[in-house]
Amino acid sequence: MTGPAVASGPERPRPASTRDLFFTFNRLALQGFGGVLAVAQRELVERKGWLSREEFVEMLALSQVLPGPNVVNLALMLGDRFFGLKGAFAAVAGMLVVPLIIVLLLTAAYAEFSRLAFVSGALRGMGAVAAGLIIATAVKLMATLGSNRLGPPLAAAFAVLTFVTIVWLRWPLIWVIAGLGTIAVAIAYTRTP
Repeated sequence: MTGPAVASGPERPRPASTRDLFFTFNRLALQGFGGVLAVAQRELVERKGWLSREEFVEMLALSQVLPGPNVVNLALMLGDRFFGLKGAFAAVAGMLVVPLIIVLLLTAAYAEFSRLAFVSGALRGMGAVAAGLIIATAVKLMATLGSNRLGPPLAAAFAVLTFVTIVWLRWPLIWVIAGLGTIAVAIAYTRTP
């Protein structure tokens, strides 16, 4: 399994090794409990420079329609892009190993202390922070819509339609992706130079 080649043009930084991939995704996962997407964008695009914003948005879009957590799918694709199967395993292991241990420990602690009022209040507060991180990332990545084949108005229309069908109409995600996704891909294909 080999990923697409890294975009041509000026030489883009790349991970030094699978170990670099592992520790980057490990740090990313440990910084972003409940809001890893914002941290992933900052780490992979702004800090490391392994991806451009456009590449990040494309990989994220693909990772969101695949089964499983989107950032784990992103780690899998990025690892594969640079080091093949070995890189994919290293990136996913970095995303999952230490956070899994922490989640198991927190689960045990929650079972013990869940009846305390400040614990449930803290969890509600963390939920608000996670939602804010997702919104901040969306706003930051909106600039990439200018170079999108659909163009900003049509991309915004698809975003609104997706929101309406999922949140208000409560259509199953699979049908929304199959319907609106297929239409968006067809329109983008017809606009390909």
